[in-house]
Amino acid sequence: MKVLYCQQNSAGEEITFVFQERENLPVTRDNDVKIQIKACALSWTDIKLLSEMKMKKEFLPVGREIAGVVLEVGSKVSFFQPDDEVVGILPLDSEESGLCEVALVHEHYLVHKPEKVPWVEAAGTIRDGLRAYTALHYLSHVSPGKTVLVMDGASPFGTIAIQLAQHRGAKVISTAYSLEDKQYLERLRPPVGKLYSLTLHFVGTTI
Repeated sequence: MKVLYCQQNSAGEEITFVFQERENLPVTRDNDVKIQIKACALSWTDIKLLSEMKMKKEFLPVGREIAGVVLEVGSKVSFFQPDDEVVGILPLDSEESGLCEVALVHEHYLVHKPEKVPWVEAAGTIRDGLRAYTALHYLSHVSPGKTVLVMDGASPFGTIAIQLAQHRGAKVISTAYSLEDKQYLERLRPPVGKLYSLTLHFVGTTI
């Protein structure tokens, strides 16, 4: 089985990507879930952060947001069973690359995939969806009648945050940085409560 990794080079050099051949997966531990990968999002890897966490390695896993079908579960797994459709995020210290055919993941990093959500959309939205849910539910405790400002509403994170806030009954104000973004946000249903177009200025240059 081929697995994709990024290879850290000397300072100033570009990162290179390499395929490595892996014969067999490690033995499935008590809380592990073996998954057949159906889709993987190409997320960025913060190499500086990994270095600060003393996790400097020559080869780093690529792709942490995954969606797939459960093939096998460990003896203590209680949330999943074979043939379940799941989506999840591999932790920073994971040795697994999401860009492979089969991966081992601890059950706590997975949730059941909604039946009507396609594989690609599930893997592509889990990261920003989790960030938006955490911000709205745990950090700001959004409830009906509150007003929420979502900057850059046309971004992947912004689009999900707008919909989650509206689902909770909040009034949403958002910003757009281009005509294309503005038109996109105007097409959202239910509509955004108020939309502001912004132009950023940096050292005399208009963006």
